Amino acid sequence: MTRRLQCTAISFCLISFLVCTETVFAFPEMRLSEWDRGISVDSIDHPEMRMYLWFYEWHMFGAIREGQHTRGNWKNHVALKADRRRAEVVSGNYGVKLDVDDGAELVLSITNTTARQWPPLASVIACFNPGPEKTRNRQFANTKTFFHAKSGLMPLAMKAPREIHYNHELRKAIDAAANDEGKYAWSSKWPKSDVDAVDGLIIRESTDGKWVTGIAWDRFLGAQGHNPWECMHLSIRVGPLGPKETRKVHGRIWLFEGTKQDLLKKFLVRKAGKDK
Repeated sequence: MTRRLQCTAISFCLISFLVCTETVFAFPEMRLSEWDRGISVDSIDHPEMRMYLWFYEWHMFGAIREGQHTRGNWKNHVALKADRRRAEVVSGNYGVKLDVDDGAELVLSITNTTARQWPPLASVIACFNPGPEKTRNRQFANTKTFFHAKSGLMPLAMKAPREIHYNHELRKAIDAAANDEGKYAWSSKWPKSDVDAVDGLIIRESTDGKWVTGIAWDRFLGAQGHNPWECMHLSIRVGPLGPKETRKVHGRIWLFEGTKQDLLKKFLVRKAGKDK
């Protein structure tokens, strides 16, 4: 009887060890790669499933440079770890750290190196896209794109003019920042939509409907997309920010087999955890 109990205990320990070993050393579903303008998040099992982050393409409302609408950087330094699970994109006064699992956790760190106060609406735009022509992910080169409105997920405009859906909490300040005609420096290409966004989230489904991707930022100005690269533009609000001050903003990329509703559920679970 004692022997049998000892064997059972040994077997149980062995099974527990194997389960724990598998959990601890499980290979991640995603990895990171460098490209000309930033970093990409790639599926290991489906290498054709890749999404690209160009950080960053535009500034808005006086972030980085003076002016309501100015160009961002095309070239960045990418520090990619050997395991391809972690990376950092660095350029001047900002850096973005990425850490992958079934997508990628993002942390933006940005410092105001100017002598002026950046206003509350100061924002930068990271271009999240299916890639340049030679390596484009054709399954995500479409306009099946959605933002989160009060009534639920709604499609972004498919054709020009490509409206911006502003953060509903900032709408009063955004309206006040317009000129006498109610327009902004970008209004001719990105007019203001009457439908606001309630969350910093943009989602896209693959053309065949089997995969979904998305990007989210905890602080955002507005959601817009479908520019020449079938982009998703979710502007990250970094203001207000005084000289020499630094701000961190957390974000998230998802890329998995599923639907837009599956991704929305993941987003809401993440949001609920951060609100605690």
